[in-house]
Amino acid sequence: MDLSYIAVFAALVAAFSLLPGIPLPVGVPITLQTLAVILTGMVLGPGRGTAAVGLYLVAGLAGLPVFSGFRSGIGVLAGPSAGYLLAFPLAALVVGLLARALMGRIRRARFAVLFAAGLLTSFSVVHPLGIAGMMLNAKLSFPAAVAADMAFWPGDVVKNLLAAAVAVSVFAAFPRMVPGTRRVRR
Repeated sequence: MDLSYIAVFAALVAAFSLLPGIPLPVGVPITLQTLAVILTGMVLGPGRGTAAVGLYLVAGLAGLPVFSGFRSGIGVLAGPSAGYLLAFPLAALVVGLLARALMGRIRRARFAVLFAAGLLTSFSVVHPLGIAGMMLNAKLSFPAAVAADMAFWPGDVVKNLLAAAVAVSVFAAFPRMVPGTRRVRR
């Protein structure tokens, strides 16, 4: 069952990556990847979430065209989006850990808790590594990279709202998937 979840969510991240994005001058498009990554960590938890996003990343680096713009291969690590891509498995881990720690204790404000966990993860993991990637590969100064990264902030707030809403719906439909609760194996 775990392998099925990992494969399905890796495919979800790939599908959200391939939806047409909004191109930006720095060469990093606005896509729905972060929505899928955060949702994956929220729903699958830290281990399976990291494995799913890691599988997506490895598949793309191995040559499957699953990155935005149907790009693939190790060469993407020389592009301005490298920091964001490398941040994704860590983001799934962090949001999964936060969701697991909080969801087992909180019953009522799950949407708010998941939204806060996703937003905290986006701004403490994804954006700093994305800024570092733009500084390294796009040769931007720190202020220029931060300014370029700010174009993603409003969308990330919306994406984290959506991820939290979908995760709450998944947990309502499948209570055994709630992080921090015991799963019964059959």
